Amino acid sequence: YDRDKRAGLARTRDATLITDADLAPLPGPVQRYLRLTGVIGQPRVQNYRLRFRGRIRRSPESAWMPFAAEQQSFADQPTRLFHMRARMFGLPVDVFHRLIDGHATMRVKLFGAIPMADARGPEMDRAETVTLFNDMCLLAPGTLVGPGIKWQAIDDRLARAQFTNGGQTIAAELLFGDDGRLLNFISDDRWQTSPDGTFTQRRFSTPVRDYRVFGPLTLAAHGDARWLLPEGEFVYGEFDLQEVHFNVRP
Repeated sequence: YDRDKRAGLARTRDATLITDADLAPLPGPVQRYLRLTGVIGQPRVQNYRLRFRGRIRRSPESAWMPFAAEQQSFADQPTRLFHMRARMFGLPVDVFHRLIDGHATMRVKLFGAIPMADARGPEMDRAETVTLFNDMCLLAPGTLVGPGIKWQAIDDRLARAQFTNGGQTIAAELLFGDDGRLLNFISDDRWQTSPDGTFTQRRFSTPVRDYRVFGPLTLAAHGDARWLLPEGEFVYGEFDLQEVHFNVRP
């Protein structure tokens, strides 16, 4: 995590400011959302660092595991580095999600040393591409004026997007409230990892709430991560945003 983070931060440079003209090609509800968050007049996003606290679980029957996480992502060369420390049955577990150059891995270690999981492959690449775009929409909305996104306006509260990165193209729907805030992100292009290491395609959604100010922007402070299972919707993660920093320098 630290090695990849340092390599990305070495690219940091001064960025031009986001203007009203940059928002003009976007669907109406996306424009309103970006204005509400406060991206106009802010530098274009090259990278962003996040800190979370929350809890996760594998299945509706599993116990919740508390976690703390740091994430460093890059927009200039789409990258997502997510390092989580959790406790499973009282034991410390480290989880590292890594997406670079369109390829993703997820490694899990007990005590930071004993391997428990090492997931990779095309399903993982696609799943992490969805997660990257989810982060862009919810946590770094200034990135939505960047390349690689095709928008379709549906109505005043709904927009569809196709995001392409590293050979992967995924689709998502963004649902907005009457006040312009983004309420939910929904995609059918993400894959759930099973205990046996196999992947199952599921509907993935992240309803959010509790908007507040983080530095220069107004963002959702709480989000749920949900799978749509055959028996109904299942919340597998609860995330509380603690800090956001944009265009971090080495």
